[in-house]
Amino acid sequence: MTSPQTSLSTLWSRVFGRPHFGTEADRATFRTLHTASLASPALREGLTTASAERSIKHLRALLGSPALALTDQSRLLAWDGTGDHHARQAPKLAIAVADHGSTQVFPSRELPCDEPGCPSSQAIGAPLFIEDRLIGTLLVFSAYPTAGLVRAAHEVAQWMSGQLSLAELDASRTRLMEAEMRALRAQISPHFIYNSLGAIASFVRTDPDRARELLLEFADFTRYSFRKQGEFTTLSEELRSIERYLMLEQARFGDRLRVRLRLAPEVLPVSIPFLCLQPLVENAVKHGLEGRPDGGQITIIAQDYDRECLITIEDDGAGEDPETVRRALAGELATDSVGLGNVDERLRRAFGHEYGLVVETAPEAGTKVSVRVPKYAPGVHP
Repeated sequence: MTSPQTSLSTLWSRVFGRPHFGTEADRATFRTLHTASLASPALREGLTTASAERSIKHLRALLGSPALALTDQSRLLAWDGTGDHHARQAPKLAIAVADHGSTQVFPSRELPCDEPGCPSSQAIGAPLFIEDRLIGTLLVFSAYPTAGLVRAAHEVAQWMSGQLSLAELDASRTRLMEAEMRALRAQISPHFIYNSLGAIASFVRTDPDRARELLLEFADFTRYSFRKQGEFTTLSEELRSIERYLMLEQARFGDRLRVRLRLAPEVLPVSIPFLCLQPLVENAVKHGLEGRPDGGQITIIAQDYDRECLITIEDDGAGEDPETVRRALAGELATDSVGLGNVDERLRRAFGHEYGLVVETAPEAGTKVSVRVPKYAPGVHP
């Protein structure tokens, strides 16, 4: 009886006509890609001392050189390999590479060394760029820097620049998301707070107990909305904040605002991005119902779908032009809808591109927004 491994090898031979798993060139390509993938996560955090120290061993393995150094524009960040007495010369070499802005070869006369037969007596310096801005250098040390090694150093530096550019892009997106979150809170603040306090004030003389209850709900709502800790919350916490919001709005609208909730208890612990549902409910009130004399109904449903949770927020109000909503979600159009693009982007960043908002709307036909999230996602927790 043949083993599973023998059978698989035989099948491979029959299909591809050779008994081994690829050629030596195939295996070398795989090793190179694997080594690059080991260095990539650290580089995606930007060029820092910590990321340089975590990636440098993999980069040296990638180039097969005796020693390697990573610098910023003028300072050594990390060293790996033999001949570490040359590490103190790295800042000078980095400055020379920065001055030229291109890959440079430094012969042994530019790297004074008292060690006979030093394997790191010459160096290749390749610049690291983000767009057109030089941010550091890759220094490859060798006793005999061949043309192939020079070319390899240049190519690896270009690949590293790409990874560092992606890190910069990720950081820019994070800063943008944080700025948009502040904008979300700023939009909540003047419009809603003014109306809520006005509604509470109207009950102070006629119904003091009601005024006190609403004031406590208002305090809890603002405490949740303006909290600083945590990128994620639970569906239960977000819905509780929405309940407070709608209670305050009902104090203002009275019977004109009707709310229907249908929530599956098993999905309440699901983790979602903080303030990803509340803006959708605010839009339903502000754009769907606020301008209608007879008001309308908002329906919030949270359903259990095997490994996912489906949340829908629907109003029977004024509706919107579908093309306008599409352009707003794509970031092509600025609207006064509170945070639709922000919510869509944060959902996609947290769970993947298949988990964005789905908006169904038309003029005078109401609006339905669907939010689908996994019950569990790695790294996503309150």
